[in-house]
Amino acid sequence: MSDIINILPDSVANQIAAGEVVDRPASAVKELLENAVDAGASQIQLILKDAGRTLIQVIDNGCGMSDSDARLCFERHATSKIRKSDDLFAIHTMGFRGEALASIAAIAQVELKTRLHDSELGTCVTIEGCEIKDQAPCNCSKGTSLAVKNLFYNVPARRNFLKKDTVELSHIEEIFRRVALTNCQTAFTMHHNGKMLYDLKAGNFAQRICSIYGTNYKERLFPIQESSDVVEISGYISKAEYVRKTRGEQYLFVNDRFIKHPALSAAIEKAYIDVIPERSYPSYYLKLKVDPSRIDVNIHPTKTEVKFIDEHAIFAILRAATKKALGQFTIANELNFDAPADLPLTPAPDGYIPQAPTVRINTNYNPFASTKNESRPSYSGGHSESTFTTRNEDASKWTDFFAPAKTELPIIESPQATQSVAFNMDQTEGSDIDNACFQLMNRWIVGKMKTGLLLVDQQRAHERIWYERLLNRNRTVASQQLLFPINCTFTPADADILTELMPELASRGFEMSQLGKNTFVVTATPTGIREESLQEILEQILSDYKGSMLQKFADRDQNLCKTLAKQMAVKTGNALQQAEMQQIIADLFCCHTPEISPSGKRTMMILKEKELEEMMR
Repeated sequence: MSDIINILPDSVANQIAAGEVVDRPASAVKELLENAVDAGASQIQLILKDAGRTLIQVIDNGCGMSDSDARLCFERHATSKIRKSDDLFAIHTMGFRGEALASIAAIAQVELKTRLHDSELGTCVTIEGCEIKDQAPCNCSKGTSLAVKNLFYNVPARRNFLKKDTVELSHIEEIFRRVALTNCQTAFTMHHNGKMLYDLKAGNFAQRICSIYGTNYKERLFPIQESSDVVEISGYISKAEYVRKTRGEQYLFVNDRFIKHPALSAAIEKAYIDVIPERSYPSYYLKLKVDPSRIDVNIHPTKTEVKFIDEHAIFAILRAATKKALGQFTIANELNFDAPADLPLTPAPDGYIPQAPTVRINTNYNPFASTKNESRPSYSGGHSESTFTTRNEDASKWTDFFAPAKTELPIIESPQATQSVAFNMDQTEGSDIDNACFQLMNRWIVGKMKTGLLLVDQQRAHERIWYERLLNRNRTVASQQLLFPINCTFTPADADILTELMPELASRGFEMSQLGKNTFVVTATPTGIREESLQEILEQILSDYKGSMLQKFADRDQNLCKTLAKQMAVKTGNALQQAEMQQIIADLFCCHTPEISPSGKRTMMILKEKELEEMMR
């Protein structure tokens, strides 16, 4: 039998390595930016076309390379970072494997221009699919310019797996922010299709955070500082009132390298457990310094995962430092010890005699008196728009209560395609409307039925009502004009997405315009949106939208309506009046899919008499 084992050609081996190191344009951006940082650059430019598909170019003013190094850097496992195996346990640089440029060159057309600071001429190397096409002297600036063109041009299967440009650009921006946050002494710029997205000047950590996320962030963060023999911690954590509903803006750096470490992230979140609502997550930007010999950064090709020898100790220190910062700065903000102790009391005029308070009692009040004939207000869930109104006359039958309104909502295909529950309206006959429903624990609406009880989750039900209203393009959503316009600031990436979503938001009651590059002025909102939460609501809309972009068959319009419905619905814990509860039930039963909330959870259930008897056994 002949031999069957062969040594792979370098071009094939590099394409295999590229599958581990470069799986999308953002991966190539990460490797090129880190190489520029390692070169000691004080200025780095990132230039993109078509979210990196057509062009990724990184220009730096770092140390540059000689003619021989410019050619050798594209060889596999060629690196200037390590010389011997012991160096793997004392790594201070970003890139060190020597795989990045070889992997990128295997799947793209690459042009490298580089010049040493003490050289008059530089060199230009052109590579296509691992094959060096040309190398010649050239006139270029000091430092290095590396252009990656037509990424995955020779691997069409990998290119077909790329998402649309907005998704790929969001991944690139996240990589850019990670590198920029941990290298504050370096100036960064980022251009996409000729438009500047970021222009970050050199400065300190706090300045870099504000230049990326907006100047309003200086009011949202607490500083944190802790030092021990095991780890040094510095950075910023968000105030409790600025937590988010998603795990965004959570940055943890170890020795200036961004990492993902579930245990350390849990340590930070556990420190917040008593001061923030459930399923809310803090933002943090923390730098940890650890002895390089006490960590292993070589366990993953992308180097975002590390192992600590002192993991349990670091966990405890990080949690304690976070709790300390939360307690220290929260109390300091609440109590101003420098203020004068005297209260600003105005003295009473001469001869003033204080009067004792009196209590007036209505002796004719009877809490058990019937109010059947009193007029009941219509309910719109705290909003001026409502399709249904509670009937006041002849409202003694539940059948009238559940009767559909004259203007019904159109049939809308729900993403949770389920068969509607068949409700027998005759089972409600004979019930008194005054005793029809009551609120339980400020969450449940309980209705009395002839054969049992109707139990409705008020928040989920109202979310379903608003979701179907918002999806109906034929209906106009009422807007409320703001007394004072509100300015909302976003990152450049989020500002671009919000600009894209403005037509959809306008049809749902928002009136806004762009003011400057990343700021929007809002003059009107859908009725029921809380003004003080407008920034948070828009951020949640953007977060949900970015999450939906990662889903292959996501519907942008449905996801937007889900987010708005969640914000506009009455919340668990809100006390409701009798008419309000009745209106929610009436509106719910006129929905196309009343039994399922937009998030796919049950809105109600009917407990039959037999089921109640079974529970009591």
